[in-house]
Amino acid sequence: MSRPAAAVRTSGTGDHRVTAAERATRTDAADALCIGAYDAAGGPDSGVALVAVGGYGRGELAPYSDLDVVLVAEEGVEDTLGEERWTTLASQVWYPLWDSGAKLDHAVRTLPEMLTAAEGDVRVASGLLDVRHVAGDHSVALRLRTTTLTHWRRQARERLPELRELVRGRHRLVGELAHLSLPDVKEAEGGLRDATVLKSLTATWMVDVPAADLERCRQQLLDVRDLLHEAAGRASDRIAPEHWGPLAEGLGLPDEAAAQRYVRELGRRVTHLSRLAWRRTDDALRRTPAARPRRPDLQRVAPGVALSRGEVVLEAGAKPASDPVLLLRAAAEAAVRDVVLAPPTAARLVRECPPLPEPWPDEARQQLVRLLAAGPGLLPVWETLDETGALDRILPEWERIRLLPHASPIHRFTVDRHVVETCVEASALIRDVSRPDVLAVAALLHDIGKGELTEHSVAGVPIARAIATRMGFGPREVDLIGQLVRWHLLLADIATTRDPDDPGTIDTLLEHVDSLDALALLTALTEADAKAASPKAWSSWRAGLVLDLSRRARAALERGSVPPAFTVEEIPIPAGVADGEPSIVVEPVGDGSRVTVVALDRVGLLADVAAVFALRRVTVRAARMWSQGDFAVSVWDVGESGLDPGALRDQLDAITSRRLDPASRLAARHTPDGLDPAVVVRPEASDQATVIEVRAADRLGVVHLVSAALAALDMTVRSAHISTLGPQAVDVFYVQEVAAGALSETRAAEAARAVRRAISAS
Repeated sequence: MSRPAAAVRTSGTGDHRVTAAERATRTDAADALCIGAYDAAGGPDSGVALVAVGGYGRGELAPYSDLDVVLVAEEGVEDTLGEERWTTLASQVWYPLWDSGAKLDHAVRTLPEMLTAAEGDVRVASGLLDVRHVAGDHSVALRLRTTTLTHWRRQARERLPELRELVRGRHRLVGELAHLSLPDVKEAEGGLRDATVLKSLTATWMVDVPAADLERCRQQLLDVRDLLHEAAGRASDRIAPEHWGPLAEGLGLPDEAAAQRYVRELGRRVTHLSRLAWRRTDDALRRTPAARPRRPDLQRVAPGVALSRGEVVLEAGAKPASDPVLLLRAAAEAAVRDVVLAPPTAARLVRECPPLPEPWPDEARQQLVRLLAAGPGLLPVWETLDETGALDRILPEWERIRLLPHASPIHRFTVDRHVVETCVEASALIRDVSRPDVLAVAALLHDIGKGELTEHSVAGVPIARAIATRMGFGPREVDLIGQLVRWHLLLADIATTRDPDDPGTIDTLLEHVDSLDALALLTALTEADAKAASPKAWSSWRAGLVLDLSRRARAALERGSVPPAFTVEEIPIPAGVADGEPSIVVEPVGDGSRVTVVALDRVGLLADVAAVFALRRVTVRAARMWSQGDFAVSVWDVGESGLDPGALRDQLDAITSRRLDPASRLAARHTPDGLDPAVVVRPEASDQATVIEVRAADRLGVVHLVSAALAALDMTVRSAHISTLGPQAVDVFYVQEVAAGALSETRAAEAARAVRRAISAS
């Protein structure tokens, strides 16, 4: 099928008339092709129809779309046309279409078969709402459409829960358009598929969706898909990095960043409309038709605020013009009750409520905290505030992070959505802290400095302090919020990259967190921030490290002293180790294993054990090693369960006896990444050992390479701590002389050079 060239766009304002005309032209061309094929095949004028479904049925063909067509016949067509004629008719229609180069998705059904298929599959039923006559008998297509629509409305209460589960499953599988690194404009939450589902919902007459707003977003997403097909040169719904430039040009936008924001904004708007519609659908399904009141039943829930049919609205006598706190009060009530904040209500409050005085009155601050601490009910209410412009009134700084992508791939969401998710996670932890209000606001503001050239935890402090002051917090609370914003990454960084038994580790933490209240707040914020980022950021291993460090720091604050360095608990030496047979014991721990290795002490033992894990592709999270007389004990936390101790022992024996060269095996497996490793000595991190920090692209074998390089210098690794989030690993090694403590400055520089050479050469 021929494709007209895409017209040049002159603006990104959402004017879709040119592209809509192109889609109409493509549809007309496809119709002419199908009509010609049907007529050439001698298709009858009565009893049979060629119909279009899906995007073709809606007249929304993209440049490389398939033609979804069905040959539909009245029941008994075989008797009317003859079985042989009916059997050959379909192929006579399809072959000319294939010969034209069109991609075809086709089927042959009788009318009863179509209706039966719709009864058995809610996706078929929803899709047939868009059926359109192309050729043949108009009455067949009309009857199919009207019958399907009648059944859809009659059976809505039974079919919509099934459709709801399908939608949820797709969202879980694909993700959300506004946040995906490779957005799928069709299948993702907030994409074209959701927009089509919303049309199916409104067809039930059970729920209403802002039709003009939905259609505008839908047409703009169709524009994006058309341009994407042109850029990719094929049928594609996923936007790869190289497509953003052509999209920006086609949409008339200044750069790729503007194109990303434009597409994500559309996705977020459709997501908001979809969530709102499904909440209203769920509410309608809970009510029986007989129980539905003829007029709204207003239940007063707060001054000026009422509840009606599962939505927060205004009381009849509410006076927004004289109540600056009414917007926050209504939002807090909706979030706490986990119900809809009616968008018209929010929009009216934005128009009519006077600005909040500065500093805010106590009630305004209290209502904001109620809103932020509401839990899962916060997200849909916050979306409504965002969509109606209310956040510009409450928090004008929100625009700094709105739809801002995270630089780290570990994050599931854009910065603004991550912040809201952090508030949701923090709401479950407010009983662990003495100032839940400070925790809630710090969760909201912890990433407010993102997007600046300087480190965001530094850039965010003056912004957060100014906001907290405007909200009416006192000087102590303002200082505490600023402290949490500045150091919200500190606890996790130290816990995952420093030796917990070294007193310098806790000293580093307590330099910046000097009170029990601040420590409890920082611990809760760290957990909420990590959980909101991704499950990987708060694995049981990482959680254990963070919470244990927090516990030890709390004990240090309470006692005024820190535990001794390198506390070890001597273990019984297993039989046979004295004869040169190493002992390996594997214990399940959380989402991984703890492997204890006991062997005759020697330089290089740690490197050999690390090589065993690297060769078996087992991720090492942390390792500790100490001496007990003539024996060495090492304890390894690894990210794999079900390890076979016998297999580990055999491989260690092969490496120790030099029957197996781990260096050559690991070098063969390594794919160069183009990133030079950074090796830095951290003299301030410990008085007991020399801390060497290695930053490199994530890969197996780093512990082995570093340990082997140090062993060659007659140095030993007392502990190693491996932290990997996204593509970069931060590995920290506590190094000592074999018969002494920390390295001299000269030896430390020598060690750093050796480590850098070992990693770079590999």
